[in-house]
Amino acid sequence: MNDLYVLYRGPLASCNYDCPYCPFAKRVDPPELLRADKADLSRFADWVAATDDRRLSVLFTPWGEGLTRSWYRETIVRLSHLPHVSRVAIQTNLAARVDWLASASASTAALWATYHPGQVTQERFLSRCRRLDELGVRYSVGVVGLPEHHEAAVALRSLLPPSVYLWVNAAEGHVYSSSEEQLWTSIDPRFGDSVRPHLSLGRPCHAGEDAISVRGDGTVRRCHFVPAPIGNLYDGTWRAGLRPRNCPNTLCDCHIGYVHLKPLGLRDVYAGGLLERIPVVPPQ
Repeated sequence: MNDLYVLYRGPLASCNYDCPYCPFAKRVDPPELLRADKADLSRFADWVAATDDRRLSVLFTPWGEGLTRSWYRETIVRLSHLPHVSRVAIQTNLAARVDWLASASASTAALWATYHPGQVTQERFLSRCRRLDELGVRYSVGVVGLPEHHEAAVALRSLLPPSVYLWVNAAEGHVYSSSEEQLWTSIDPRFGDSVRPHLSLGRPCHAGEDAISVRGDGTVRRCHFVPAPIGNLYDGTWRAGLRPRNCPNTLCDCHIGYVHLKPLGLRDVYAGGLLERIPVVPPQ
């Protein structure tokens, strides 16, 4: 059975946080958009359930915060119990309670959690992490590498279990001095993957071969950062669209994109933790 990594992003764009570096801060979606998002997600979940000729790994990458919406929580639980789904994960700020994951398969469900200092107390965030530990749910934790976040990131690293990977994303538009890079690398030894964009033009990539990006209407693209469609999920044309491809973009600077660039070999680094951003061997 062939593997397929699916990154899903519906129309949801609302978030309960107001991070100054995010364009979706404190955005409120109108009721009609929320209804459309719920319907789109339900249709996608039905497709996942029916597509059992592939071993599927699904990552939800909403523009906003999905876990404050019941339909994302219910979908993750549902998909986690399907035998042909290897992983179902979501990017989240971990603001919502996580007890609902007790109903999910802990061997399949996972979270990619981001800590936003100034939006939530460290103790509240850590209480969510401790509950995930109790539930046996896999998760990674990360921060945006802004200077004003460094002290909080150091404290967070000291308080999380050593087995929990704490990643750092380079802040968009911020130029890091060598000393700054060393400071962040002391927290996340893989910070170098994020701090400089990767040359990608003409380089072979798994995106469009065994990894796809799906919009709420079923439009399939090779990845979030290449807008040209290669088919649609619901009319079956996505299957004919899958083939080895080279990247058409000059640079790739987002983890969910460059993790699939073949020359970087990052699939070997993350393996079964690819979608939730957990390395096989936690960096030391």
